[in-house]
Amino acid sequence: MSIVSQPVFCRSFGQGQRKVLALHCTLAHSGAWRGIVEAMGSDVTFVTPDMLSHGRSPDWDRQGDYQDRGVTAVEPFLDEPMDIIGHSFGATIALRLAVAHPGKVRSLTMIEPVYFAVVIEDDPAQVADHDVNETGYLDALDAGDDALAARLFNRMWSDGGLKWPDMPEQMRASMTRSIHVVPACRPSLLDDLPGMLKPGVLDRVTCPSLLLRGSRSPSIIKTVNDGLARRLPDADNRVVEGAGHMVPISHPVETAAILRDLFARSPV
Repeated sequence: MSIVSQPVFCRSFGQGQRKVLALHCTLAHSGAWRGIVEAMGSDVTFVTPDMLSHGRSPDWDRQGDYQDRGVTAVEPFLDEPMDIIGHSFGATIALRLAVAHPGKVRSLTMIEPVYFAVVIEDDPAQVADHDVNETGYLDALDAGDDALAARLFNRMWSDGGLKWPDMPEQMRASMTRSIHVVPACRPSLLDDLPGMLKPGVLDRVTCPSLLLRGSRSPSIIKTVNDGLARRLPDADNRVVEGAGHMVPISHPVETAAILRDLFARSPV
């Protein structure tokens, strides 16, 4: 059966000459980049699509692999040389775009990428420990309690972001709507379904790359970043002190300063 493409909603922030394709994390939306755009100033334009089942985009029709569908949905926005930035799951889509379209990617930034297949190769015991921590939200999903699953998943990853009781009801409802995509990401993130770690694949990413994480993030993220930095041809590996997984939202000024350093290496 052929899969029909689902167009996604996209908005832009800024009016600068330098165009940036920015891909948000799961359970968020395109507005998550607003703080970084404000900190970057007038030099950039951020193109920020909402993933399927997020923001103003339609619900994923649950056909095919979710990461594959995400790549297909955002590829039309990469219509000229751009910088690509992704956060968490969005960073894994950014990596795939950089591999598939090296001529259109001026620089690649992966903030807290959750590409756990790297950890399976480099430190598999760490993945087992992480899976134990995920059982709560997965059990809630199996029980049909999406709201509880979203709350527990947010608790795992929200260091630097709003806690569930402090969120507006609309935000909680949005995260509950999106939670079903998280287990659907596992084949690509843990099993390396798209084959990013096969010999020679990451050599295609010839642009300057940045791996960024918060100092308070789970140790598994450090293993991912260190592993990707070793595998990419031209990668810088940076840490924002005091930040957690939500570093682009909680520390936009610090993140913007590091992005300026990267952008200086790849002029328009």
